[in-house]
Amino acid sequence: MQKRKSFPPVVRKANWKNPAELKQVYRNADLVGRRTVFNIAGNKYRLIARVNYQSQRVFVLYLLTHAEYDKGA
Repeated sequence: MQKRKSFPPVVRKANWKNPAELKQVYRNADLVGRRTVFNIAGNKYRLIARVNYQSQRVFVLYLLTHAEYDKGA
């Protein structure tokens, strides 16, 4: 994923049934507890979301810079 603007269209069309299917599209996504951390914009930002595979919804919880994420913001 090269550009932030590419994230919403891909997510809208997604039909992920489980984390393994999500990771096929976003290989750099990390599963941290019940949250998924996406590295976006050339690894400059972290988008932290909760993915509900049953309802096919992605709830964005935080959008942080890499530095903010590393600080634990």
